[in-house]
Amino acid sequence: MKDLTSNLCWSLINKEGYIAIWQKPLNNRCYLNRNRDVKPPLCDTNDDPDDIWNANVKACITRLPENGYGANITDWPARLHSPPDRLFSIQMDAYKLRKELYKADSKYQNDIVKGYIGALHVHDQNIRNVTDMKARYGGFAAAFLDSQVNNWVMNVVPISGTNTLHVIYDRGLIGVMHDWCELFDTPPRTYDLLNVVGLFSVEHKRCNITNIMLEMNRILRPGGRAYI
Repeated sequence: MKDLTSNLCWSLINKEGYIAIWQKPLNNRCYLNRNRDVKPPLCDTNDDPDDIWNANVKACITRLPENGYGANITDWPARLHSPPDRLFSIQMDAYKLRKELYKADSKYQNDIVKGYIGALHVHDQNIRNVTDMKARYGGFAAAFLDSQVNNWVMNVVPISGTNTLHVIYDRGLIGVMHDWCELFDTPPRTYDLLNVVGLFSVEHKRCNITNIMLEMNRILRPGGRAYI
């Protein structure tokens, strides 16, 4: 383990008993100073770290961004609302409207969460685990944080749309990509609330909606709620 973490350029922060904490480097300096024969090697410069769906795992280290998108991340908690650089790497027609779409999505998600809190009395409920089944930029999770609701939100980006997962990560949130025509690999965790807004309208041509509903029923806790 010591040799591997050294080759990965991880720094040992603290160790107590059988528990150890390592930190990943902030730049590529250590990677570039390693011997050429050190394993694992660096990935090719043309490797796309955002190409993650149905991609083979590569035994190499992805370089950290230094120039361009993803190199400058705002500190927490400002990064939760600051449009990240990689927002502009998303492939879409409206290049100049990305920030406007990002802000509009944040406002829309804030309105939805306010509705949840008012209608469901979220602060009085034991809503711990939440899934946004059609996460775009992570605005739904950010709105819950702004409302000081003590829960955990999994952002799920459907493969039928644009890959915005890197924007969600740069906001300091968590997420995955998923094909809702397939089972969601979530056991043993189940959810108290599913946000399904807009999902069926984009998936009905690809998936059997009944199957999606059955999957929702499986991953919801008894008494859990789905907002469609």
